[in-house]
Amino acid sequence: MNLNAPGRNLVIVAMDHGRTHGFIEGLETPGKVIDEVIETGADAIMTTFGVVKHFRERLIGRIPTIMRLDGGPSLYREDWKAYSEWKLLHSVEDALLLGADAVIVNLFVGIEAELASYQVLARVAGECLRTNLPVIVEAIPCPSERVPDPFANEAAASAARLAFEHGADFVKTYYTGEGFEQVIGSCPVPVLIAGGPKMDSVEESLQVASDALQAGARGVVFGRNIWQSTDAGGVLSALKCIVHHNGSVSDALKELAQT
Repeated sequence: MNLNAPGRNLVIVAMDHGRTHGFIEGLETPGKVIDEVIETGADAIMTTFGVVKHFRERLIGRIPTIMRLDGGPSLYREDWKAYSEWKLLHSVEDALLLGADAVIVNLFVGIEAELASYQVLARVAGECLRTNLPVIVEAIPCPSERVPDPFANEAAASAARLAFEHGADFVKTYYTGEGFEQVIGSCPVPVLIAGGPKMDSVEESLQVASDALQAGARGVVFGRNIWQSTDAGGVLSALKCIVHHNGSVSDALKELAQT
């Protein structure tokens, strides 16, 4: 999978939420989501070891697959972005055996698990260098004493740059709004936008995608804003209108209405 083809923007569907949430609305039947995502034409699916292992025949060879290698406690023990520990749970070899096209790990900035996430990334980046497997890093500034506003451009820019410095081929991070160009300009590798929790409307999620692309992002990694909607295929088509065809939010909403 050539994620880094010149000029190519990406729509990646995130499906790794069960590793922390357990049950989560919209992912009760992963196979159904996988089939709909493939039918609609996403560029890749990002998911867990368990989903790749169980649904391997529906994923590998049908759509580029990105496998998450790291993890921490479930949300039944610690809150997201407040982890005290973080580990490498699966290996690059596991990903290769399952046929994955790329891997993803997290990098937390500002919390106790920060150093552990650097150690995971460094190890994975080294192993991927030897196996020619791309590494995507989810760079997350976390609310903390030294990160009072994780959505400040400087915080996001620093997280993205730290991810690059430790070996990322792509960085996934949150869109911060006005001034996001600082994040893009600080990171020498392509930046992809995380969708985060389900937004108030489809139009809002499309606007985030549009604004991020205009600021220089290379695509989106959306999960809940796709498969928690009432028309996942339609939302995915609308995102493709923006990300692949440089359509406006208005164009994307028209695309959605036609599905």
